[in-house]
Amino acid sequence: MSGLRIFLTGFSGSGKTAVGRRVARLLGWDFVDTDEHIVRRAGQPIEAIFASDGEVAFRRLEFDVVCKMAGRDRVVVATGGGAIVQNETRAVMLGAGFVVAVEARPETIYSRLSAPAVTGFGDGAGAEEMVRPLLRSEEGQDPLERIEALKRERQWAYASAHWSVPTDGLSVEQAAHEVARAWHRFGVSQAHPGDSLVAATVVAGDGSYPVVVGWGILEAELGARLAVTGFEGRAYLVCDANVLAPYGRAVQRSLHQAGIEAHLFVFPPGEASKSLETAAKVYEWLAERRVERSDAIVAVGGGVAGDLAGFVAATYLRGIRVVQVPTTLTAMVDSSIGGKTAVDLVAAKNLVGAFHQPSLVVADVSALTTLPERELREGWAEALKHGLALDERLVDIYEAQADKLLALEPELTTEVIARNAKIKAHVVTQDERETGGLRTLLNYGHTIGHGIEAAAGYGRYLHGEAVAVGMIGAAAIGVAEGVTPTETADRQRALIERYGLPTSITGAGVDTDAVREAMSRDKKTSAGQLSWVLLDAVGHALLRRDVSAAHVHAAIEALAR
Repeated sequence: MSGLRIFLTGFSGSGKTAVGRRVARLLGWDFVDTDEHIVRRAGQPIEAIFASDGEVAFRRLEFDVVCKMAGRDRVVVATGGGAIVQNETRAVMLGAGFVVAVEARPETIYSRLSAPAVTGFGDGAGAEEMVRPLLRSEEGQDPLERIEALKRERQWAYASAHWSVPTDGLSVEQAAHEVARAWHRFGVSQAHPGDSLVAATVVAGDGSYPVVVGWGILEAELGARLAVTGFEGRAYLVCDANVLAPYGRAVQRSLHQAGIEAHLFVFPPGEASKSLETAAKVYEWLAERRVERSDAIVAVGGGVAGDLAGFVAATYLRGIRVVQVPTTLTAMVDSSIGGKTAVDLVAAKNLVGAFHQPSLVVADVSALTTLPERELREGWAEALKHGLALDERLVDIYEAQADKLLALEPELTTEVIARNAKIKAHVVTQDERETGGLRTLLNYGHTIGHGIEAAAGYGRYLHGEAVAVGMIGAAAIGVAEGVTPTETADRQRALIERYGLPTSITGAGVDTDAVREAMSRDKKTSAGQLSWVLLDAVGHALLRRDVSAAHVHAAIEALAR
């Protein structure tokens, strides 16, 4: 993003206009409400524009206003509740300014829409005609249910904002100061290319949190980012020994510079540390230091550090804050985002765990330059998975820019990792606890992959390597089931090979019966039946529960030939 401008987004009644006017006064900037601008330009209320010209015409007017504002500096822009849902409009807002989602619970929104003059959160004259239909019943549905349904439908788009300000319980003045504070902390630096950006905001059941991505940002930003969340406790770092220098130390320095007391626990690297035994050692360490609920655990390292520290944070004192500082590609694009935490048992990976969302994720992409080549390449498997299952345009980038990405060209790599973070954040926001099916799609390649890891003995295959082979196996099952086109499977294989990842377990001495046995203990098993994520096109996956056992058997055997 660039430029000195703030775009406010959020549902009607969240207070964009009232808050925006006050933010503009605080900063000494101009203020524009896009709905009011459109009403003046069209000479008729918004509801009349919808009735006479249709929504498409209104969205074009809205897009034109946003584009015009993107060319101005020192302006606060309050946008309509549906503006950010439109792909073109969203892209302009995110690229041209600091986008803040002004959030509120449906019950709060209902009360504000019912009595805007009383609450002080009215959304402006232009929006008034759009508010009234929200409060009218339709087919027996009460207005609160309509607000809940529409807000749920749009939440993925609000989650794409650079920052969010929950306004429940705040006055307009307080909410405006929160927006201004976020701008001074983050927006100013984001107005200059090359610095960090809030790549995504995850909206979870117990609040929201930013995912910050940048190159060389760790020491300069982590402490400040944590401090601005209102954190006033102590920090307890749980750090992989391999990354103690320089990243564990950089985290300590950053926290100290922000006035945050920091302590350090270092554990041996590798999957073997992701265990109840290691967790018990961390518990004892925390108990000795009399850790309180106001304190935080900071996970520094790859997926093992994130899972272990996250699990401890979820369970110690029945839950304390956790901050994720991923230093591997897999962790940056996937495991650090979304709140899945776990430790392994002998029987299988990740069998004991909890959902526990972080308060903050800070990914310094420059950390990837110190990874061994094999670990870097295995990390690309999770990134490729996101594109193959959910975003064909990302696959296009992987194919066209493979050389630059494998060489970690800073600007492109940071952009691609930020895009992956946005995909993961969107999915988590829509399906936090993997109950709606959408988040399950992120398990593409993992069913067979986890089976291979267990059967081969953890360490023989790195996680991403096993997932790469798992995606090849899943594509073979999809082709046999008539779901995955052959050309899709071929394109996937070429992409996986281009990133130097394995496509089989041939010659590895892995027992295919052991792979199937490990798969039977997969967490996605229900009533003894596995759920399978299959591709029906590049960039689109679906969930199947009726896959032929014969097709699964054949696909796994083929991987070993």
